[in-house]
Amino acid sequence: MEPWEFGRMVRKWRDRVAPSAVGLAAGGRRRASGLRREELAGLAGISADYLTRLEQGRATSPSAQVVEALARALRISDAERDLMYELAGHAAPGPDVVPTRIPPSVQRLLDRLAHTPVVVYDATWTVLVANAPYEALMGEVSGLRGIERNAVWRHLVGGGNRTVHTADEYAEFRAGLVADLRRTASRYPADRSLKRLVGELRTLSPQFAELWEGDAPVSSREPSRHKSVEHPAVGRITLDCDTLVVALDDLRIMVYTAEPGSEDADRLDLAIVLGTQALVE
Repeated sequence: MEPWEFGRMVRKWRDRVAPSAVGLAAGGRRRASGLRREELAGLAGISADYLTRLEQGRATSPSAQVVEALARALRISDAERDLMYELAGHAAPGPDVVPTRIPPSVQRLLDRLAHTPVVVYDATWTVLVANAPYEALMGEVSGLRGIERNAVWRHLVGGGNRTVHTADEYAEFRAGLVADLRRTASRYPADRSLKRLVGELRTLSPQFAELWEGDAPVSSREPSRHKSVEHPAVGRITLDCDTLVVALDDLRIMVYTAEPGSEDADRLDLAIVLGTQALVE
């Protein structure tokens, strides 16, 4: 196949995606009904310049991560996703690789939760997508790259997030994350990206290495559904956090809600308004 074929198909698929289908306003004069190039680049987490070079055939070797991000942003079918991988010179991920695909049925669920803070992780606890209300509540994640998108890295190496923990709760939470990652590694022993992630974490965090190699039992106590978030503009918000597991696709969907009519619901609404305004400025 010609090297420019990848870019031609991306342009074709971009032109058929209505802005409203991906949560974007269709305001202003548009020459086409589909996504603008900068809109697709933003959804996929790549630069508009790089997308331009891909579409024009001046960049011809996108990574598998870029291919997956574009496939997710374009909401293409499974068959089209496989074609996109083939055009980019990659084999489509098989059953021995941690799934990163958000299927149409799950995407429809996310669309219905567009005004509720929602984040989706793969089985390695790497963020696949976070909606605008989630970023307004917890801070921006769309600009994070590579290992920074991984929750295990964030809580053992990085600065954590806005969730409030006691010292004991945080130690238990981190041990649980590592234990879950170890279970994921046992399910996908051939996944090279997962092996690289574990290797990096072992190098960067002595605590991770100790937990990874240790045989201390993880608490069997169910984690609390209630979470307190320290928001920089509105203060502390106590929320319900439910984790929905999509078993077939090995995804984790975390949804944050507050009891209707409560002060926490009012604070959450204000945090979302302030945060989404800041994100579009």
